[in-house]
Amino acid sequence: MTQETSENVLSVRNLSVDYATERGSLSALRHVNVDVPKGSIVGVVGESGCGKSTLISSIIRLLADNANTPNGTIDFEGRDLLSLSQDEMRGIRGNRMSIVFQDPMSTLNPVISIGRQMIDIQHRSHKTKAEKRQRSIDMLTSVGIPDPTNRLDQFPHEFSGGMQQRISIAMALQAEPALLIADEPTTALDATLEVQIIHLLKSLQADIGCSILFISHHLGVIAELCDYVVVMYAGEVVEQGTVRDIFHHPAHPYTAMLLKCDPASISTKTRSLPTIKGEIPDLVTLPQGCVFKNRCDRVMQQCDSKVPMWREVKNAHFVSCHWNAP
Repeated sequence: MTQETSENVLSVRNLSVDYATERGSLSALRHVNVDVPKGSIVGVVGESGCGKSTLISSIIRLLADNANTPNGTIDFEGRDLLSLSQDEMRGIRGNRMSIVFQDPMSTLNPVISIGRQMIDIQHRSHKTKAEKRQRSIDMLTSVGIPDPTNRLDQFPHEFSGGMQQRISIAMALQAEPALLIADEPTTALDATLEVQIIHLLKSLQADIGCSILFISHHLGVIAELCDYVVVMYAGEVVEQGTVRDIFHHPAHPYTAMLLKCDPASISTKTRSLPTIKGEIPDLVTLPQGCVFKNRCDRVMQQCDSKVPMWREVKNAHFVSCHWNAP
């Protein structure tokens, strides 16, 4: 999925992030490369602890105080975000770059009306208060909130969880950002609402023309929504490519195992769901060679000591694995 920089709204290159802990330096991300082409939806998938949240925090420059970025660049619309001041980053967050979090109940302020929150986040706009209010009404209409003019004066607890997430999406898209980061926005919703939110995001993305970086552990959502997929494991990107290539021709053993563990892929009745044996390695004391070797069903001798090289399997389909390497 490597693209020319001019075709990407976001290009993460060789990004590493460490956390200082009492046990030593924890390598949360190691030499990560991710591209988000203009007008596309890129999904990031992997187990808990694979580095998805750290990747997001790095992009929006909201890492914890004990984090360190020893190397890498994050190019957003031609600017390296890691070189910008906090004031410059505040001018980008909520304007050219927006985010929708996992739990809408913790995103919205419970003691402030929806209307005031939607108007307040337009503080960079030079429009009048009446124009900002109308913009808020229009956005609530676009995400399917009924009677938006009156409901604008209501508080978050007066809406269902699904409605709250729709409001969060409306707020994130009010400024028509170039990039929307969606951090597992359907996890707290039931299956019916999840489908509705997916279709809503797809429709709004087409209307506004923004790019979306979609974080999820749900493979079905990734397959339905995304154009490209990035598979992460233990702080590394192990495979990336188009949705069709990843789901129909997985090149990394970890990707293949993830797909087998998806309940939707189980065709016969069973009392036990498939799992991936073993655990994610300790990121403080990383093993030599391939980080997935202790859980891999295709492990070879060279996996024990040699780090696999990043290579192209076919056009725009990349993998980091010794298996079938030339």
